[in-house]
Amino acid sequence: MRNYFDYNKLCPTIKGQIYSNDNNVIPIIVSYKDNKKIKESKISSLSNKLNYTLPIINGCACEMCMSSILELTADYDVEFISYDAKVFAVMDLAREAVGAELITNTGYTGKGVTVAIIDTGISPHTDLIYPTSRIVGFKDFVNGETKAYDDNGHGTHCAGILAGSGYSSNGKYRGIAPEANILAIKVLDEIGNGNTSDILETVQFIIDSKKDYNTRIINFSLGAIAQYRERRDPLVKAANHAIENDFIVIAAVGNSGPMRNTILSPATGRHVISVGALDDRESIRERIAEFSSRGPTLDRIRKPDLIAPGVNINSLSNNNLSGYTSLSGTSMSAPMVSGAAALLLNENPNYSHYDIKRKLVNACSRIKASSYEQGAGVLDISRIFS
Repeated sequence: MRNYFDYNKLCPTIKGQIYSNDNNVIPIIVSYKDNKKIKESKISSLSNKLNYTLPIINGCACEMCMSSILELTADYDVEFISYDAKVFAVMDLAREAVGAELITNTGYTGKGVTVAIIDTGISPHTDLIYPTSRIVGFKDFVNGETKAYDDNGHGTHCAGILAGSGYSSNGKYRGIAPEANILAIKVLDEIGNGNTSDILETVQFIIDSKKDYNTRIINFSLGAIAQYRERRDPLVKAANHAIENDFIVIAAVGNSGPMRNTILSPATGRHVISVGALDDRESIRERIAEFSSRGPTLDRIRKPDLIAPGVNINSLSNNNLSGYTSLSGTSMSAPMVSGAAALLLNENPNYSHYDIKRKLVNACSRIKASSYEQGAGVLDISRIFS
């Protein structure tokens, strides 16, 4: 009797390998239907290695050859099988561009609000640890270290944009929320790469440890190429699960512009606050950064939701722990918006993700660009509190 295989349960990457001559083992993520129990014994019998169980998507991550993957598609309870895709990392003038200098009289600084930064780690820069450390937690999913570090620099730079005190620059390179706390999550390696399954495990950790660190915001300055619609996308499902657990979720749209349809996951999620990059250099103001990814998504959703400065942003160095460096990317834009969210939580700790998203979008100013480039426009924090 011939086995029945359901090819509709396979993502495009796996489909592309069906007719290859070899039967190499590949990393995959298996999602079960919401009301079905994961059949771990079956997964274990078919896979070479079971890496994670992933309750956040009601599934698991494992390594499996193509013949076993096809056999698994015949299981009625399996909803979708996706390739465990690679995820990658994608302030003086910048503060002025988003109106941050105009809100000092409010007294909002992000104090007491913890933001989880999922990235390459965070180095203990003076602007984050003096006079007391605001790195309230550190979790290393790459090397298992217990002391905070960053062997790439991307995460440290993002942390400074969001929450640097500006101590080492006499306030010149102060972050948007200079008294916010940071939960540092290292899930990307020294070259800025990681796996989707690691991100899913990370989001579950953040949810489970919410009360330990008082975490309210998750910043994704990373992403994966969006291969399928959001209802089947593991990263979007994880982001939505975090939102359901009362987190504010903010994600960079990626650096794959200027072509359309280039938004990265999880920024493709309709509920996620998705951030593109403005080029606010003085000589060419009011221009979308060439690299900033454009919408729409595969589900025809207008993205990004808004934009913030992302070109030549000065922030913390991971090597010189009292120095600064310049980077560009939507990765730099997202923590500006996360910082604004932290300020809003100072105004009202009971704001939900949707409250924050509405206030941020309503505080934007449009420029001469399409909605698929700028969303609602450039964030103007001063308009939130005016």
